[in-house]
This record gives sequence, C-alpha cells and structure tokens, in this order.
Amino acid sequence: MSWIILIFILLLVSIKNRNLSNNRKVSVIIPAYNESETVGDVVKVVKTLNYVDEVIVVDDGSEDDSANIAKDAGATVIKHSENKGKGAALRTGFKKSTGDIVAFIDADINNLTSKQADQIIKPILEGKADVTKTKFKRKAGRVTELTAKPLLNFFFPELKFEQPLSGQFAAKRAFLDSIKFEDDYGVDVGIVLDADVKGMKVNEVDIGKIDHKLSSLKELNIVAYEVARTIVDRAMEYGRVTMMDALGNYIRMCILGLSLASFGFFSLFFIKFIPPTISMIISVIGIIMAVYYIILLIKRSLNVFLRSDGRSRNIRSFLYMHFPIIVSSLILMAMLATLLGSVHVDEGKISIELSSRNLIYWTEPKENRSFDVRGPYTVDSALENENNSLRVPKAAMDSLLLNYGDSIYINSTKYDLNETRPGEENILRIPADARINLGLNIADVIADSNIRNVFKDLYAEKILSLEGDIKNNLTLKEGIFIKTVNENGRIINIYVDGKKVTSTTGILKNGQYSIYVNGIKYKTIEINEKNVNASYFVYWGKYVIKIEIGNESKTDVEFAPSGEGKFLNFIFPSNSSK
Repeated sequence: MSWIILIFILLLVSIKNRNLSNNRKVSVIIPAYNESETVGDVVKVVKTLNYVDEVIVVDDGSEDDSANIAKDAGATVIKHSENKGKGAALRTGFKKSTGDIVAFIDADINNLTSKQADQIIKPILEGKADVTKTKFKRKAGRVTELTAKPLLNFFFPELKFEQPLSGQFAAKRAFLDSIKFEDDYGVDVGIVLDADVKGMKVNEVDIGKIDHKLSSLKELNIVAYEVARTIVDRAMEYGRVTMMDALGNYIRMCILGLSLASFGFFSLFFIKFIPPTISMIISVIGIIMAVYYIILLIKRSLNVFLRSDGRSRNIRSFLYMHFPIIVSSLILMAMLATLLGSVHVDEGKISIELSSRNLIYWTEPKENRSFDVRGPYTVDSALENENNSLRVPKAAMDSLLLNYGDSIYINSTKYDLNETRPGEENILRIPADARINLGLNIADVIADSNIRNVFKDLYAEKILSLEGDIKNNLTLKEGIFIKTVNENGRIINIYVDGKKVTSTTGILKNGQYSIYVNGIKYKTIEINEKNVNASYFVYWGKYVIKIEIGNESKTDVEFAPSGEGKFLNFIFPSNSSK
C-alpha cells in the first residue's frame, strides 16, 4: 500500500512539474572550462527536472575531457576552439538554445542539487519573476564585497541585492534577446543591471550552500577588473556618470536654463492661456540660470581643455562633450534674433509684433499645386504719381485671390493693383489716403495670415481668366467683397455659344444682382432659395452668353449685389455688337 501512495505522490509531482512549463520550453546553458571533475554531475542534476527540455554545455576551449564527460551525461555539447571567456560561452549557448526560459548554471559546482536548480527556474515558470538570480553561502566573496558592491552602491544605489555576482541565474528569452552579453566575467552583473534598467521583475532566490572551486588571487584580479569595467560601462550607458560629475551637471543645468528661456519666449507670443507675466518670469529665470551655469561651464571647460604644459587637448572630444549646449544656444539665439527683428520703436513706444512668414501648401486645384513661403509684408508709401494704385507683393495677391490688373475700392476710391518693383518683393506700397482708411502706418508689418483682415469687406473688381478664342474679344470682370471666413457659396459657370469659358465661386444671398455689358446695366436677376440653380442669358451681337448658377462650394468672397457693385461685367470691343 505504501508503494502505491509513493508512486501516486511521485506522479503528482511529475504532473505538477510538467504543468509548470505551461508549454514553455526550458533550456539550461552550462559554460565549462576545464571542469571535467564536476560538469558531469551538474548535467545529471539538471536533467532530473522534468520540465527541462534541453541541456547545452559550452566547452570554452578546455584542455581536459570536459566535453566528452558532459556528452556522456546527456548534454548537447558545443565547443570553442579556444578560450573566449564566460560571457562568450553563455552567448554561444543562448544562440543555440530554443527555450522560452533560459537558465545559466556554472559547471564547477561540487554539490548542486535538483532542488537548487528548481529554485532558480521555478519563479519564472510560475510567473513570479522575469529574471532570477541566486544568493548562497560560500567561503569566498572578495570580488563582490571589495569591488562590485562599492561600485553598485555609488552608481546604482537603488539595487539592494546581497550577491550581485551569483553566477547562477535564469531569464525569459524575450529579455535576453534585447541585451548585450559581455564576453567575460562581467556578464553576470551586466545582465542584472540591464534587467533593472529595463524594468524587469528580478527575484534573488536563496539556494543554500554550494561549493565552488576557489580562484587564485591572480584570477580574482582579472574577475574584479572585468566586473568593474562592466559596471562603469553600464553607468556611462545609462547616464549615471553624467548625473554625478560637475561638468555634466553644468551642461544639464545650462540646457535646462536655455529650455526654460525658450519656452518663456514661445509662450509669450504663441500660448494665449499662459499670462504674459508668467511667461516673462519663466524667461528671466531661464536666462539667469543659463548665464550662471554657462559661466561655470566655461571656467571648468578651460581647465579641462587646457593642459598644464600649455598645449590644448583634442578639440574633437571637447566639442563632443559640449555639443548639446552649443545646439541649445543656437536655438535660443535664433529665437531672440527673430523677436528682435520684430521690434518697433515709435515715439518712445517699444513694441514687438511677431510677423512670421506663412508656409502655404496648395493641394487644389490639382494642376496648380505648389509650396511657397508668404509674408510678412512691410507697409511703405506709394511711388510718386501713383496716387491711385497699390503695389502689392505677388504672395499677398495670391492670399487675396486677386490678380494684377484688378481693382480695389477704398472709401469709394478706385485703386489699381500693380506689381512690386524688383527687390521689393515683400513691400506693400499704399497711397496716404488709402493707408489712413485702412488704419495703416509706414513700416507696419503685416503677416500673411492677416492680409485678408486688412482688406476685409472691401469691394474689388476682378478680371476672370477665359478659355478659348473668346478671350480675344471679351473681358469679364466680377464684383466681389473680400471676406475672412469660408462660407457656402455657389459656383458660377459662364458659357459662350455653348462652350464653357470660365467659372468662379462666391457667396450669393437672397436679393438682386446686376449684370453689366460694357459698364452699362444689362439686366438684374433675382436670387432666392427657390431658384438658386438657374440659368440667365446675355445676348450681344453674334454671342449668346449663358450664366449658370451651379452647385455649392466653400469660398471666402461674396458677390456684390445690386447697388453695391457689378455682379458680372462683360466688356466687348466697340465693334463686337455688329
């Protein structure tokens, strides 16, 4: 009966161990270098765990019979032709393994038990950890106490492991795929540091007492060097050195100051919900901080840059160290130059009107796609004997949706729109009377985004572009008001003798609109919601002109109704009516 109970218990343990794997493969990597006395026993102990799928021994250039003994014990053996180091052996074994969970166990352990091996792997199988490392009682730990712990306490004080150099550990494959394996004895502490920085859950499990082969003082010196190098390398990689040294602190504080100053200036002009006073305070604090630490940085940098013999150090390394502060300074200087370029002094009043250039990317119509920079525009006086014309930059004309040769009315006075002179591509020349009515002064700067506001609600007569031979015998103008908000308008299609010659778009409201021929009113049409989609005809000489009011379309111009302007004005040569 007792035998049946014992078999039943063993069966339950076996099922439990098999269920632990949860269909996840487990691989065990054993690095070995001249470990013929112990490697066979380590392999046999590991293979007693039912959930272990493969055991790989990496013979790292051994001169004894380690490889054959491991193979006889049931392990898959991979041989290095020469000794490459513990980390290189672990990396080779890991690349050849297929497990979702990979454990690394030293080959020189004299008294390893299956329970100890199970304690290393089980927390990961049970989902309690991403990485496990061991702690255990042993006779020697000089490298840990005299090298590893002091350096870790200095660079990584948040780590509280009792034995950071345990040598035996396990981890999920996904994590191990993302890190760098050191070639030497620094591999253990490197994996621990990478796991902590990457946010892995690391468990330190106590596996009791194990006996390692004791290393000589010469061998311990090599181990100490490799461990120290790995810790310092990781400290530099993860920013722990820069966080502690004075020069790095000066650089970080300079960047912080410049960033605060930049943010303050930016919020002063572009972020409306931050009060100007707060923005100014932020800017002043940032500037003071930046200047203070720049002075300290310069003083410290001169000491670093100049040697006692008067010769300068490598300027390349100097620039590398100071590159962040140089870039940040250039950014702030560019911002300040932009702001100072917008300063205006007028009768003791200093004002800053930020007039940035406007980037325009047209996607419609498809045949006229372009990318251009518009504005800002500076207001100046009109040229001599040009009291009834405006010289307007081409970019501003595009934003107004007007063309050279069109006319605009300011306080009932007609002004023709003309090109700017060479070298004055962003100069807006306006006669004095027009400037007064528009509320503008000489040297005012107008952003392209504000140009339509300047001419808002003004009446303009625009020449439409025509297609076909009719353009030689007809000029067509439309009367519009400039608006700043897009609204629903109507597409107007113009046909001459059945052929479409042009189309335009504008807002049509209920009311009367007048059609002119050669400046004389030809007819007035009534627009209302019931007959918006309608056609009207003009007969002039041999020409039959059809005016078709079509579909809706968004627009920011409004057609002029009767009494306020000429909706459409067809201009023919004097002999065209015959």
